[in-house]
Amino acid sequence: MAEAKPADAHGADGETRRDFIFIAAGSVAAVGATATAWPFIDQMNPAADTRALAVTEVDLSAIEVGQQVKAIWQGKPVFVRHRTAAEIAAAQRDDYASLKDPEKDADRIKQADGEPGKAEWLILQANCTHLGCVPLPSFDPAYKGQFGGWFCPCHGSDFDTSGRIRGGPAPINLRVAPFVYLNDTTIRIG
Repeated sequence: MAEAKPADAHGADGETRRDFIFIAAGSVAAVGATATAWPFIDQMNPAADTRALAVTEVDLSAIEVGQQVKAIWQGKPVFVRHRTAAEIAAAQRDDYASLKDPEKDADRIKQADGEPGKAEWLILQANCTHLGCVPLPSFDPAYKGQFGGWFCPCHGSDFDTSGRIRGGPAPINLRVAPFVYLNDTTIRIG
């Protein structure tokens, strides 16, 4: 004769309806916690306008020898300078001068991927490394610097034709913006 099972006995694998309800409730709580936390986590991502400025393309064909343009990359200014032969020669000659932050001109024109750049193009982040002011180009007669590059009238930092600090309180050179040549007449910054 078959034995009768007691009413409170578990199934063959030891599960009850109560176990199922606990697992289902825990799953719903985990999904609810994730759905509640996601907006707080997502708000830490960069805004759409910031992501849109993550890369900037500049047409070099519009910049004459001896001129520079100021492009905007990630909401910050970048100098794109088309250097003259005299500026290039001065920068290369100053490779051996007494520099506060020694760096050769050839290293300052390299592309972000490490490929050599073109000596006539200098792409610099346009913020003084002292307090973040935007230095003025020395070819502006009102703000002539001693070394022919950029001069920060706010605190007196003086940069040469390669963007290296030569005088004043700035601790390091103007930073080179990360860039690559897309073709002979276009660069991508960022």
